Order: sequence, then structure tokens, then C-alpha cells
Amino acid sequence: MVVFNDAEQQKRIDFLRRREEEELAQMLSVKYGVEYVDLSLVAVNTDALRVITEAEAKDAEAAAFGRVAKRLSVAVRAPENPKVKALVEKLTEQGYEVQLYMCSQESLRRAYQRYADLSYATETKAGVFELSPQELEQLIATVHSLGDIGKQISEAIELKRAYRITRILEVVLAGGMATGASDIHMEPEETSVRLRYRLDGVLTDVITLDHETYRLMLSRIKLLSGLKLNITDEAQDGRFSIKVKGDDIEIRTSILPGNYAETVVMRLLNPKSIGVPLEELGIEPKLLAQILKQIEKPNGMILTTGPTGSGKTTTLYAFLRKVNSSGSKIITIEDPIEYHLPGIVQTQIDKKTYTFASGLRSALRQDPDIIMVGEIRDGEVAEVAINAALTGHLVFSTLHTNNAPGSFPRLIDLGVDEKVISSAVSVALAQRLVRKLCQHCKVERDPTPEEKAVIDKHVAAITDKSLVPTDAHKVFDAKKEGCPECGNRGYRGRIGVFEAVFMDSAIETVLRNKPSEREIAAAALSQNIPTMPQDGILKVLRGITSLEELTRVVDLDTQ
Repeated sequence: MVVFNDAEQQKRIDFLRRREEEELAQMLSVKYGVEYVDLSLVAVNTDALRVITEAEAKDAEAAAFGRVAKRLSVAVRAPENPKVKALVEKLTEQGYEVQLYMCSQESLRRAYQRYADLSYATETKAGVFELSPQELEQLIATVHSLGDIGKQISEAIELKRAYRITRILEVVLAGGMATGASDIHMEPEETSVRLRYRLDGVLTDVITLDHETYRLMLSRIKLLSGLKLNITDEAQDGRFSIKVKGDDIEIRTSILPGNYAETVVMRLLNPKSIGVPLEELGIEPKLLAQILKQIEKPNGMILTTGPTGSGKTTTLYAFLRKVNSSGSKIITIEDPIEYHLPGIVQTQIDKKTYTFASGLRSALRQDPDIIMVGEIRDGEVAEVAINAALTGHLVFSTLHTNNAPGSFPRLIDLGVDEKVISSAVSVALAQRLVRKLCQHCKVERDPTPEEKAVIDKHVAAITDKSLVPTDAHKVFDAKKEGCPECGNRGYRGRIGVFEAVFMDSAIETVLRNKPSEREIAAAALSQNIPTMPQDGILKVLRGITSLEELTRVVDLDTQ
């Protein structure tokens, strides 16, 4: 005997009908030459929704679902509908740039349900995700640890569906700023999504999210960043800004396709974080005095080297602020422009039309006194930059090498004549960033025999013994549970570990024979400048950082 389950059969029929309708909408999108969107898979932006009244939307069978500044994404049933055309014309007159998407009736129904939630959502003005000063101050006041952020996010997840995504994103971003995070990572795994902050260069777990919440957050982030919602198998990069107490905090978004879902990294570009004075970067006073002499010269090249995230941009910008004056013209060629500096002409490269090489040539025709090239990546850029340094310009740039002596062989590898290098390059500065111990809760102790051997080895190699503290016999560790001053992390802030090689007769002589890193380092010994390991050990002996942290960042097995 066959028993028919009417309810199950009806569900099956409804499912097939919806799938058929979505397939039809996809086919029609090709016919009309517009993109297709399924609003059951995309979070509807309430800021976009309120641009068109509910009555107008239903009359034209349309719904605005995405908005970035004046770019408005509108889902429609029939692009050729006269009412849709009239609506687009009206929106255009209001200054909106409208992009139409083809959708199904079911998608529109889902969008119309969101009108009931408009009163719960705060408006995003001019395409900027705005945190009110009161809301931000309240969040910061209640955030004393990463656990507090996790608690706030958990509470936000329980809110009304349309509003909760706004609130979760608000807490995630405000928490990042409150804790001083440089990056926010969202990493989908098989059963959950991990949220992490990069604090003082180290990734730290905050909370795990469910996939449904993350999917809606991802759509919101894409809309804010001006990225394509229907692209899930390609990398995308975008940006948006948060307005906090009148200041714009730039957020640079990077999205990569992953095994379970797209993974997101948001870099928080707070202008205040880049405004570190040159004197506070951690450069030894004697070395700093020598560098200041070089950047006061009218020409020459100052190179900073190190891996991504080692603070090169902060150092370059500190140089630029030091030399910036009303009597000089400074032009930068960057990829991308991360921070805006007043009084300086900043340009951003485009891989197709405005490369580092073409940008540098164009900049030289603008009668600059000082040029900053974001990075020397190839022989063409190296050649033009070297020539600029030889023709009366002061040039700042970065190079990817492990240490300062390696800068010179690297330039030779890029095709620069070794005889020209000695005339153009003034100094190569290498750096890393280490976390600073919290001065309120750091723990003093005697070094172990193994640690003492490492410390003694590097101290013995320091040629300028006046740099070595005479009373330093202890080392310091971070307190495991930390204290309220450091957010219970044991560390607070970061400082640079540096080394430098200046151009002198010894370096010039050895350059004639296309030397190796070791030969350059040997020739630079007479300059009495500590190497990075030695500079790091000095900071350990002064209680600025821990030996454990220094070992994480710098290879102490090398001299």
C-alpha cells in the first residue's frame, strides 16, 4: 500500500517551483544584459532599502539592496518595465548611480520583509559605516578584554535578524579600534568561522561565529567595500571608512576564496597609528643622529628594508614628516595610499596605466625636491630611482631583503651598476617590530645559563661598548595573565629593532667586486652600528622587550 504524504509532496513542489523561478530569472538576466542576484543569499542593506519607499518599490517590482556612497544596487523583476525606468530616472536625478540586477519574485518578497526592520537599523551616511561617538565611547568603556568583545558579539547575535548584522559588525570594528588591532581576520572552518584580531603583530582569537551569521556579515562587508556580491571564486580587494568623532578610519578589505567559504581580512588604517615621531621609533640615539644628517642632504637615496608588517611604511612616513616644509615639494608613488599626509602630493599606482616606473618618471617632471617610491620591485624602477638620487633629488624607498647589508647585492641583482650605487645610496636601514613589555606588570628574573650565553655572545660582538647598560644583569618576561593596563596580554605596543649600513669608503671599495651580504657586513664593522640581533639584545637588557619576543622576530643565531 502506497501512502502519499501531502505535506511533503507540497514542500517538494514548492521547492521545484522556486528553483524553476530562480533559473528563469538567471536566463532573463542574460537576455536583458544585467547581473542576476538571489536575495536569499545576500543580506539586504537597510541603508539602500530606505532610499526607495516601500510603496514605490512594490509598485515597480523593485528593491534596493546595496549602497556604497551614491552607487545603488537595485533588484528588479523586469528591467524593461516603464515603472522601473521611471524609478531609475528619479534616482539618477537624485544623484544615484543605479545598477540593476535581475531577481525572482521570491527575492523581492524577502526584500520587502526587511521594511519592517528599518526602525531598528542606524543609517550609514554617504556610504560610510558610521559609529556614533556615544555608541563608540560606550563600547570602548565596556571593552576591557577580548572576552568582553566576544560577549558583546554573542549578545548582538540574539538581536532581530536585520539589525543584528549591523550591530555585530559595529562591535567587531569598534572592538578592533578599542584594542588597537591592526587587522581583523575572519576565517571559515568546517563547522564555524574564527574571528581573530592582530594585536601588536600577533593573531589572537576573539570568538567563533556560525556560518549563517558570517554569510550575512560577508555580504554587508562586500557592499560596504564596493565589491561584487555574486563573485565567490575570485580574490577581491576593496575599502570603506568608519567615521569616528569626525575622523575617517580607512578599512582595507581583502577577500579570498577558501575551502569552506570566502575568508576576509580587514586592515584598520588609523591615521593616528602612523603618526609616530621619528624619535620614538626605537632607533638608537647615535644611529638616529647619523640618519638625520642623511635626510637633511639635498640628494641621495635612503632605503628601508624588511618583510611585510615590519613597520617600513611608518618609518618612511616619519622621514617624510621630518623633511616636509613649505619650501620643498614632496611626491609619493604608493601601492596603495594607506595614510594621507598634509602638504604632500600622494599618488597611487595602477598596474595597467600608472606603474611605479611610469609614476616615477612622471613625478620627476613635476619638479620635486623629495620623492618617496613605495617599493623598488624591479630593475626599471631601481634604475630610475637611482638616477633620481644622482640628479639632485632625495629619494626614499623600500626594498625586500632580510637585512641592511643585503640591500646592496639586491640592487646589483636588479641590474644597477655597482659603481653607481656608491654615488646614489646614502644608507640602507633594516628593521623588525617587537612587542613592548607592559611596564606595569612585567616580571624580572635571572637569565638561564643558555639565555646568558646568547646574551653574552651578542654583547661581546657590539663594538661600541658605550651602548651596553652597565647595570643590566636581569631579563624580564611578560606576566601571563597581564593586567588591566595591557588588556591582560602582558605586552603593550611595539617598537622597532634596527640595523643600518652607511655608504663610506670601505663599502664603496668592496662594492667594486659585486660582494655578498657577509662581505658587506664585514666592511661595515668599522661603522660601530649594532646589528638587529645586537640592537634587540640591548632592548632586552633595558627591559623594553623579552628575550622570548625577540627570538620570535629576530634570528639570534646570526651575527
